[in-house]
Amino acid sequence: MIESWVIDDGSPVPVSPEVVRETLRVRVDRGRLETLLTSSSGRSLAFVTNTERAMVMLLDGAGDPGEHAVDPGAEGSSAGFVLSNGQHDEYRDEDTVPVGEAFRIVEHVVSTGSWPADARWVVDR
Repeated sequence: MIESWVIDDGSPVPVSPEVVRETLRVRVDRGRLETLLTSSSGRSLAFVTNTERAMVMLLDGAGDPGEHAVDPGAEGSSAGFVLSNGQHDEYRDEDTVPVGEAFRIVEHVVSTGSWPADARWVVDR
């Protein structure tokens, strides 16, 4: 079975790999800095950005600490990650990736169900 993904905003329509990058860009442009995608197998893909960097997490289900994309060697931290509940977060830059890379990672996960072979990530389980 091929896994399909929907944006967790009430719409039952799956988002295709061909449009997920542009969909995220439009949401960010409209000030929606957090997007949660849910798969037909019950997994979740979380994307939250400050428009320059993004946290990308892949979770196997509710309560799973998951895995997240990393940028080894990045120094410092960045603020401005605004969650849908209004919470403002700050993350170490090594625990986030540049937003363009985050778009690429999300597109690949939606397309294949797994991280890109050349992406770096950390398992938080």
